[in-house]
Amino acid sequence: MIDVDRINELARKSKTPEGLTEEEKIEQAKLRREYIDSFKKSLVSQLDNTYIVEEDGSKHKVKKKN
Repeated sequence: MIDVDRINELARKSKTPEGLTEEEKIEQAKLRREYIDSFKKSLVSQLDNTYIVEEDGSKHKVKKKN
């Protein structure tokens, strides 16, 4: 599970005069990437199960654009 609290903690600390250490910057980048990847995966899964209903009542799946 993505630790959103830790992401927010690091974001707040980065705005302070002391800033982040190099290790914290790496951790922040890793956590942000994990969060983005998780969000994308969830969105793709939701769209894979989405149908468009036309006025005539017919349904078709949403297709991925290239």
